[in-house]
Amino acid sequence: MSVNGPSVPRPQPAAASTAATSAAGAAAGKTLAVGATSTQLRKAVVVGGNRIPFARTGGAYTKSSNQDMLTAALDGLIARFGLQDERIGEVAAGAVLKHSRDFNLTREAVLGSALSAETPAYDLQQACATGLETVLGLANKIKLGQIDSAIAAGVDSASDAPIAVSEGLREVLLDLNRAKTVSRKLQVLSRLRPKDLAPDAPNTGEPRTGLSMGEHQALTTAQWKITREAQDELAFNSHRNLAAAYDAGFFDDLLTPYRGLSRDSNLRADTSLEKLATLKPVFGKNLGAEATMTAGNSTPLTDGASTVLLASEEWADAHDLPKLATVVDGEAAAVDFVHGKDGLLMAPAFAVPRLLARHNLTLADFDFFEIHEAFAGTVLSTLAAWEDEEFGRTRLGLDGAFGSIDPTKLNVNGSSLAAGHPFAATGGRIVASLAKMLHTQGQVNGRPARGLVSICAAGGQGVVAILEAL
Repeated sequence: MSVNGPSVPRPQPAAASTAATSAAGAAAGKTLAVGATSTQLRKAVVVGGNRIPFARTGGAYTKSSNQDMLTAALDGLIARFGLQDERIGEVAAGAVLKHSRDFNLTREAVLGSALSAETPAYDLQQACATGLETVLGLANKIKLGQIDSAIAAGVDSASDAPIAVSEGLREVLLDLNRAKTVSRKLQVLSRLRPKDLAPDAPNTGEPRTGLSMGEHQALTTAQWKITREAQDELAFNSHRNLAAAYDAGFFDDLLTPYRGLSRDSNLRADTSLEKLATLKPVFGKNLGAEATMTAGNSTPLTDGASTVLLASEEWADAHDLPKLATVVDGEAAAVDFVHGKDGLLMAPAFAVPRLLARHNLTLADFDFFEIHEAFAGTVLSTLAAWEDEEFGRTRLGLDGAFGSIDPTKLNVNGSSLAAGHPFAATGGRIVASLAKMLHTQGQVNGRPARGLVSICAAGGQGVVAILEAL
């Protein structure tokens, strides 16, 4: 029995063609009762995407708010696909780091964009999985026929992270607002002490453990015996692949320049394994020789925004827009990291086997793997778990190991270690890039090219998805 539910049956190789299914697992073409009505599930297609270049925190976007960046990414998408004054079915977006002024962030960004003001919009948040979760939720609505078009998005600014006032100052300000007379106001103000004026900086630790995400991953990296060399190699490949993708023009129709940036500012095209090897560990220092996680093989705090245009096939055809890929299905999982049963960022290790079992697929049936690089150790720990016989038997309920991937299919155009990771924007970056890659690949052995997305998230969560070429 798995920690995340019933045992996962060992998946068998897929047939030559696999029908797209809804996130509930119903096959495309089956009927799903909605009240008294039977609705045939449609395909939800990725038309394309747009993002702004990602910037290291404290850099080019220091004075840009979440709303500024999200609006810029939206307007780039609108311009690319001719959506000016278009009423889109829904726009869903989110941010992990939000000010109180961002209570209606997505709707305000829509109102500030070139979309029709009649476009509904709402916020959604699931930590680092926010962007992918918006894609899956909106895709399901398209499949059910509730909407014909949608924009999934995400944004985050660590440069503009909310800094709260102290509890003492908060209480004084509230009482001051209620005070009616000058004497009462002075009486309230007299309660202030110098310590009350110190701001309450954002806490980067997990509330249940007090450990930062990096410290949690350091424990997992050591548990799975991931070497420093393997982590540095993954980081090097991420930078090399991202630089090559930019040089090849891959991002020309996926990105809108913003505030002087036309490339992700974290990208180090000139990095090398030798340079990465000189960096000292920054996480897990108490582990001694087992401390292997450096600034080079960990993702930096980043600012940025991304968007993905989704639609039914009919809507895309009516608007003469491309259809790159279908959103086949998705799965979410959570682990008990609080009591040390699993590592904080290991939920995708459970979500992927469940998702693939539902579709009778194995890892060998995929042509691209987009695994979010929160840390190099995160990716490598997940792969190690899938390859581990004991983990497969005791945690996944399989007869043995879940499987392994072809490393040449992993993050072929770079990922978060090179591009950066504005928490809620990463999912959109990955989905838009993968959809383009799948469309370019087309058919593989008589079936549509297939890609797997895997994103870990704070709170011990993970969201994964399958996309197929059109």
